[in-house]
Formats: sequence, structure tokens, C-alpha cells
Amino acid sequence: MAAPAGVSNTHAGEGKLRRDVGFWGLMFVSLGSIIGSGWLLGALHAASAAGPASLLSWILAAIIMSVLALVHAELGAAYPVAGGTARFPLFAFGSVAGFTAGWAAWLQAVTLAPIEVEASIGYLDGVPWIKQHLDLLHPDQTLTVSGIFWGSVLMVIFLVINIVGVKFLSESNTVTVIWKTLVPLLAVIVLVTVSFHPGNFTAGGGFLPNGVDGIFAALPLGVAFALQGFEQCIQLGGEARNPQKDLSRAIITAVAIGTVIYIALEVAFIGSLNPADILHNWNNPISGQGATAPYAALAVGAGAGWLAFILYVDAFISPAGTGLLYLGTSARLSYALGRDGQLPKRLGKVSLRGIPLWSIILAFVVGEIMFLPFPSWQSLVGVVTGATFIMYAYAPISLYALRKRDAGRARPYRLPAMKFLAPVAFIFANLVIYWGGFDTTWKIIAAMVVGVVIFEITQVFTSPVQRVVQHWRSAMWVPPWLLVTVLIGWLGRYGGGLKLLPDWIDLLVVAAFSLVIFYWGVSVAMTSEEVNAAVEKEALELAVEPEIRTA
Repeated sequence: MAAPAGVSNTHAGEGKLRRDVGFWGLMFVSLGSIIGSGWLLGALHAASAAGPASLLSWILAAIIMSVLALVHAELGAAYPVAGGTARFPLFAFGSVAGFTAGWAAWLQAVTLAPIEVEASIGYLDGVPWIKQHLDLLHPDQTLTVSGIFWGSVLMVIFLVINIVGVKFLSESNTVTVIWKTLVPLLAVIVLVTVSFHPGNFTAGGGFLPNGVDGIFAALPLGVAFALQGFEQCIQLGGEARNPQKDLSRAIITAVAIGTVIYIALEVAFIGSLNPADILHNWNNPISGQGATAPYAALAVGAGAGWLAFILYVDAFISPAGTGLLYLGTSARLSYALGRDGQLPKRLGKVSLRGIPLWSIILAFVVGEIMFLPFPSWQSLVGVVTGATFIMYAYAPISLYALRKRDAGRARPYRLPAMKFLAPVAFIFANLVIYWGGFDTTWKIIAAMVVGVVIFEITQVFTSPVQRVVQHWRSAMWVPPWLLVTVLIGWLGRYGGGLKLLPDWIDLLVVAAFSLVIFYWGVSVAMTSEEVNAAVEKEALELAVEPEIRTA
């Protein structure tokens, strides 16, 4: 296709984000992000919190994710830019709101690569030979010096693959995802066939041993974490070959496949537990070494040692594949923030190979640092989930505002019943943040404040001509939203809250507050002229042959 008017094709393929990724590559990027360490460990943590009712946790999470995925499907197809989750709010609310959304997205994405590495190392430490010769974990399941070293080796491999280029990244990921989709299905078939106890679904206090609170509490303990990731193909929107056609289909397909696999895995997990371990409660469905390698332990207990071997191999491939993707997509987010002048502009440049090199290097360095304060999988899952749903919350309010302010834009996919589903999606995102608990929420909001400080410092050291316009009026709803969210968590029933809000009343408070913020935010969105100007700045990237600054 010819370049847009005014854009030269003289150096086609140099200094550009290349549109090399087709439908299957996009779908596998999202599915590969969904099926990571969550399937290896999510079922155990969900069952510990909710018992057999954890099945309802997965169904609830699937409903929440499906609605949010449909929102992202419309935005991604209408605005196919790199780091889309950071830039949709920028189009609707300007630079401040866009930065806070992008910062939340970057926080969760840049942390996920080391989390997946930690999950892989934790599982492999259960192999006797590895435990004896490498000793990757301390008794409290945190990384040893040896564990940090081998985790760093994996991170270097991720770095090299991402530097090679996005086409190789998507093609290598496709092979990996096919493998890590088949292995969970194999585990389900074997465990259900060989070792299945229907009585487990009413053991240890019945189907609902910890009440409704257990169902909600399970979401931030691994359920929501496992199903997140559908938006990763959105981050590659600027590199999609046919984004208007492929992005929405890729998102919806990935969420559907991931949901079916995870629900089947939870059924197989609960049914295969030793009934003696859950006779009285669900506090420790699997104890000892099985706590870091639950499915492998179940396979050994069922006499399927060969399956345990496959699971240990997959314990490397599944998390490593997801970590590889997140190193790349977090780089696209910092690229987007740098390109829009919200972080140092060097992050917004691409090399002559068509990759955001400086952003990839930054993601690698920060990922390495994360091994030190958060040396275990569980220590970061809640934080990452909260940051993810803050990121997700920006999408429905941006969609509603852009439908009003940018009504003439072609939308290859349109969210049905948008006036109903968009505010519902915003409520869903805020509920997951609330269920994550006060102890987690205040830390995330503190990190958001740090991000805003970095944003303002960047502006101080940017020449006046190049500084971004700070649309504080359009973002006036963001500080009250985040601060009152912390307050509700403090008064609430989860993660260190005071439990002053009764059951169900707390959910109504979250929903009502969410609606107030939602419609307030939509009402103060930028004008149609300002939205058009913000989108027009990205006209070249939205085109098939984008011209990007070179490093």
C-alpha cells in the first residue's frame, strides 16, 4: 500500500514499527499472555481461598474479562497504535490521564516478566536433581542467589529475542503457545480419567466453605491474574498487518480459549486432590513440595509420573513464553509514553531494525531489579493484578468518551449495548481492585503518585517547545477516583481493611462510586477538536506505513 500523503517510501522498512503480525500472531500473543504461570499455580491459590466455589471465581472472572475484552476490541480496531492501553485515554482525556493509564500498564507489564521467571524457577526447584545441584529456592519459596542468577539468564534470553524483532517474537511465540495450550488440556484429561473424586466438591465445609467472600477473595490471589493478558495484542497494534480486521477477533478468540482451559483445570485440580488433605478445610489442599508444583504432585499421586515430567518441562516453557511476551509489550508501552513526550523521548524512538531498542533495554533492567524486593511469585501477584485493573478501568471510560467526541471514526468492531456495558466494565474493574484489599491498593496508588512525579520532572527538563500540554481539567476525575478507591479499601473487608462496610453494602458502595466517577470523567473529556488533534498527531502511525523517529 502506498504511503500516506507527505510520507516518503524512500527508506521503507527503516526506522519504522513494522506491520508484520497477522491474526494468528496477534491471537497467540494474547493467548500466550493468558496461559502463563497462572495455570500452574492459580488453581491452588483459588481453591485455598474459596474451596470448590473457586469454580464460581473463574466464571465471575471470565465474565469480567469478557466485557473488558470487548471494550478493548473496539478501541484496538479503531485506534491501532503501539502501546494502545496508554494512548486510548490520551486521545480522550489528554496527557495527564494518558500518562497515568500508561504508567499503570507499564508497571504491571514490566513486572510480569520477572514474575513468570520466578514461577518457572519455583516449579523446576521441585525436580530432585535441580534441587540438589542448583538449589534455586529458600525454604520460604523465595529465590536464592543461584535462583536469581538463572532467572537473569532467562531475562537475557528474552532480551535477545525481543531485539531480533517483532516478527520473530510473534512467530516463536506461536510455536510456544501451541505447546502450552496442549499440555494443560493433557493434564485435565489424565487427571479426570485416572484420579477423580467427585466427593471433593462438597468436602472441607461444603461447596462454599468460606462463604461468598471466599469467591471474591480468590480473584486477586491468582484467578484474575491468570486470565489477564488479552490486551497484549493491543500493545502490538502499531505492528499488526490488518489491525481493523484482526485485533477484535484475536482478543475475543484468546479470551474464549483461555476461559475454557482454566475452568477445566480447576475442575481437574479439585477432583484430583487427596480427600484426606481437604477433610476439614481448604487451607492447604497440597502441602510440602507440592505447594510449588501442584499439578506435578497430583500427577505423581495418580501414578502418572510421565505426565509430571511433561509438566516440569512445561513449567519452564509456559511462564518463560509469557515472560518473553511481557518484556516486549512493556517496551511498547514505554515507547508510547516516550513518543508522546510523557517520558524521556529516547524511549519513543525505534532502531533501524524497527524495534524500540531503548524501551526494551529499560524493561530488561527494571525486570532484573524486581528480583530483589519481590523474590517470589506470590509476593507480586496481588500488586500486578491491581495495577492491571487500574489500566483496564481506563478503557471503558475512554471508549464512552471517544464515541461521543470522535463519533465519525470508522469502527470495524463496535461494542454492543455500549451505553450499558461500558459503565459496567468500569464497575467490574473497580470491584477487582477492591477485592485485592487495602494492603495492596495503597501501594499501587503510591506507585501511581511516583509516576506522576516522574512525568512532571520529565516536563521540567524538556524544552518549552517540546513539552506536552497538560490537560489537567480533562483528568480532574483521576485523583479523586484513585484516592477514594484507597479509602473504600481501608473501610472494606479485604486485605487489611477495617471491615466497617457490611457484606454486599461494600459492593454497592464501589458500584455507586464507580458510576459517579465514570459519568463525571466522560463529561469533562476533551472537546471533539482536541480529540481530533490528539488522534491526528498519530495519523502516520495509524496508517499502514508509519514513519517513526529513528534512534
